[in-house]
Amino acid sequence: MREIPVSLVTEAVRDLCIEANQFLPESLSALLAANAEKETDPLGREVLCDLCRNLDAAKELDVPICQDTGMAVVFLEIGQDVHFVGGDLNEAVNKGVSRGYLEGYLRCSVVSDPVRRDHNTGDNTPAVLHLSIVPGDKVKVTVAPKGFGSENMSAVRMLNPSATPEKIIDEVTDVIRKAGGNPCPPIVVGVGIGGDFELAAYLAKKALCRDVSERNPDPFYADMEAKMLQSVNALGIGPQGFGGDVTALAVNIETYPTHIAGLPMAVNVGCHVTRHKSRVI
Repeated sequence: MREIPVSLVTEAVRDLCIEANQFLPESLSALLAANAEKETDPLGREVLCDLCRNLDAAKELDVPICQDTGMAVVFLEIGQDVHFVGGDLNEAVNKGVSRGYLEGYLRCSVVSDPVRRDHNTGDNTPAVLHLSIVPGDKVKVTVAPKGFGSENMSAVRMLNPSATPEKIIDEVTDVIRKAGGNPCPPIVVGVGIGGDFELAAYLAKKALCRDVSERNPDPFYADMEAKMLQSVNALGIGPQGFGGDVTALAVNIETYPTHIAGLPMAVNVGCHVTRHKSRVI
């Protein structure tokens, strides 16, 4: 059994909140630049080049890559041989979020009541926290700040279990068609298939934390990812909704076994700054 002070979790979450908001994953920034070269629409190409320059400016000025620094989504993959000491784990995570957003001068966007909306929590807490138990004695901390321009365009659909791969592709494409330019394309599309209503949405969120250079390890789903990307880009929504070839940069699918009577499917839309950073303790 390995003892880990919760203060280490606080420090990791604090640092990752800041880093994720200031630095896009290298594979995603490279993909953005590569698609700027491929875009055939003049205005779309100009927009993509502006987005690339924005990333460079954020790095040079040491400021966030987007004004919406998101709601903090935190994934903890906890080794089953780990024992946390020195305090409450949930409090440690939220302390890390609070420190990250206040010390990093990041915009705090969380309201304490979802309907009355009369009070900002002031430090972007609480986080949306996902815990999973894995083998080993380490803890992997992933922070994914989620902006709501793209989050608002996401959807869960309970499909008929007889739905074909083509039907699923059509459903995902329809979600993006209805989103239009609202999620600040070019987007990253996370798709969760299987489980139940809630797990499908979790899978779609987790899919956005997979590096865009990695395809689903199952060739069947890797092929579906490619076909979904092609279908979404055929919509012609284009960068920032101005039209063009590049509506999406990548599609990531995650799956889970499901009940014989259903086929839950969720689409979580990530904007062109789909941010996530990880650290292993």
